Amino acid sequence: MSSSIYADGIANITMVDGVVRYDLVTMSPTEEEGKFKVSPVATVSSSVQGMLRTYDQLTKMVNKMVEQGVLKKTEPEAPVVDKTAH
Repeated sequence: MSSSIYADGIANITMVDGVVRYDLVTMSPTEEEGKFKVSPVATVSSSVQGMLRTYDQLTKMVNKMVEQGVLKKTEPEAPVVDKTAH
């Protein structure tokens, strides 16, 4: 491995001609409380198969962190259904 990039997250994900691209970003606090400046760091490009392998590896890591107690998995809330709508 030739270099290391730190990122706080992903800002955009697009797919053009079968190539998935996502922008890695860092976040830094601004003078306005609770607001952050989002700055691009790098763009990652991969095939759809490569993205799926990445998703699989990330899922395995999250599950391992849940097992270790580092993370706590929560169930998504059920959608609210408006029974008065027709």
